Amino acid sequence: MSPELALFALRRMAPWQKHGTQWLALVALSVALIAILEALKLPGGIMIGAMLAAIVVATADSRIRMPTRLVIAVQGVVGFMIASTIPPTILSDLARDWPLLLFGLVGVVLGTTAIGLALMRSGLLPGATGVWGMAPGASTPMILMADENGADARLVAIMHKVRTTIVVALAAIVASLCAPSAVAVGGVVKAGWFPPVAWGWLLVTLSLAIGIALFAHWLRVFTGPMLVTLGSAIALQGLGWIKIELPPWLLAVSYAIVGWTVGLGFTRSIVGYALRSLPLIVASSVAVIALCAALGAVMVVVGGIDPMTAYLATSPGGADSIAIIAASTTVNMRFVMAMQITRLVVVMLIAPTLSRWIVRLVGGAPRLEA
Repeated sequence: MSPELALFALRRMAPWQKHGTQWLALVALSVALIAILEALKLPGGIMIGAMLAAIVVATADSRIRMPTRLVIAVQGVVGFMIASTIPPTILSDLARDWPLLLFGLVGVVLGTTAIGLALMRSGLLPGATGVWGMAPGASTPMILMADENGADARLVAIMHKVRTTIVVALAAIVASLCAPSAVAVGGVVKAGWFPPVAWGWLLVTLSLAIGIALFAHWLRVFTGPMLVTLGSAIALQGLGWIKIELPPWLLAVSYAIVGWTVGLGFTRSIVGYALRSLPLIVASSVAVIALCAALGAVMVVVGGIDPMTAYLATSPGGADSIAIIAASTTVNMRFVMAMQITRLVVVMLIAPTLSRWIVRLVGGAPRLEA
């Protein structure tokens, strides 16, 4: 046997080349990174930690990938999770404040689309990545759907998470300056990772979420696993037929799977590209935040909304983190969440069609290959 062939055989037999070893390394590194990010209170720490761990494993010549059906099932779970955040008062809130909500919604969507379009025309980001990366909110659904629509989900994930981190950090700073005493004593008390679970409703929730997602995929419904499950969950919950039960530990596993799905698609060349693109990503994120803040200022002048409420309502992304900050301050919580949830649903519904239309209209740099 030649030395080259022997070396090749040795590499193939090395413990690292075994899938079990790679999965153990992925899980262990994910747990460590997630613990660090959660301790730092970083928004989306579970997904980001899992994604970073997966990037490390992937760039070490890993061969593992997430099973397709598992990814589809997670999309169903995320769809039901989003539906569970929509308050029962959403319709009455929309009816009462619809002019301001419509102004904020249209302004944010048009502004972020224009920035995404500019990124596409510049050719600095591949394919429709700029449009999906600039979508104002719904980061996890955008990442899950981006890959199906000609965008690079890896860069979309980085764009969303960088922007979410900046948004939440700024929102926390602004809130502390505007209402320091409220932030100091306010907040949301978490029930912990393992609160009491209604196991019957959990079984119903998982059966419906996974079943609808897999069925939509089988029917080849465009972006069906996410949108069909979301629509079904909203309808079933609105009719009072189900109670969505998704405990924190289950959502944590789902977010980790999303992070692994994105991270395992990275290569050394992709990591280098992402690092080179970081200044552009930060600059575009700041532009989106400034745009939304300007829209909030108009709402203050025209609609008489207090500045903190307008700022949080128009913040682009991180609806769960914005909800926590809003609950810690003296703002109009109903208006903030009506704006955030409405935009989340609208963006999810129009993003696929909008991105395809823009790609046909202006083209774009080819998708970055692995």
